[in-house]
Amino acid sequence: MIAYLKLVRWPNLIFICLTLLLIKFSFFEGFGAAITLNAFGYSLLTLATVCIAASGYVINDIYDIQADKVNKPEKLIVGNKISEKKANNLFIILNIIGVGLGFYLANLLEKPGFVAIFIFSSALLYLYASYLKQIPFLGNIIISFLVAFVVLLPAIFDLFPAISPQNKQIQSLLFSILTDYAVFAFLLNLLREMVKDQEDIKGDHNAGIQTLPIILGHKRTNKIIFALGILPVVSIIYYIYNYLFENTFLVIYTLTFILAPLLYFQVRIWEAKKKSDYSHLSLVLKIILFFGLISIGFHQFLR
Repeated sequence: MIAYLKLVRWPNLIFICLTLLLIKFSFFEGFGAAITLNAFGYSLLTLATVCIAASGYVINDIYDIQADKVNKPEKLIVGNKISEKKANNLFIILNIIGVGLGFYLANLLEKPGFVAIFIFSSALLYLYASYLKQIPFLGNIIISFLVAFVVLLPAIFDLFPAISPQNKQIQSLLFSILTDYAVFAFLLNLLREMVKDQEDIKGDHNAGIQTLPIILGHKRTNKIIFALGILPVVSIIYYIYNYLFENTFLVIYTLTFILAPLLYFQVRIWEAKKKSDYSHLSLVLKIILFFGLISIGFHQFLR
């Protein structure tokens, strides 16, 4: 059982649940937004999202067996603790549950076309693991887009169907804020995917996967990561100055848990060389993403 939990990355799935719950019960309710889904419907959306995300982790590990034998042999699960056949069966089951719940939810909202979101996400995760991951930078962009899209799901399923001429202004404002968070999640995850490519260069090379570090080398890739890292730094400074400046708590929170670690990352990535350096920086980015996304629960205090 523990092996299966590790395979589906249970801490990441809990983080997805926490993010979606904060958006619904703190962000939306804090602003008095018009919403469509009741607690049951939103639970289905959360469960469907978690199942699709979990299936993505499973199929990625299946296709990464050869690379993981070199990159992280001590953490190898598929082909070691769980057979490849069982992993494939789990991938299929998770997709059936995720897409099935998505189909039910879309019809519950009387918007059957919404099921395409879950089908598309599932297909894209499979294509990423089996093919797109081998295309330099494109694979990083695809998986980062899917991570960011999780933040927008509540807006699509809960806000959008409830829009009316009377509430259009507040609904649009909330959608805009969620879009800002989605962009933040995209940038942070893109940086993290590139750092993980640096960390896994040896195993990826042995598996024939072409990543930026393999093509350009460590130093050039570090410089590209540093350049991209400027974007979230500038964005956070802009956000503090324009939206948070009058709220001391939120300013201190953002400076301490988001901006300062980002600046630390920028300094460290410039000279990073060893696998341990990249492992550390990957963890730093994951922590920043965590504190960044849970801050969505604080937005009600900006009113």
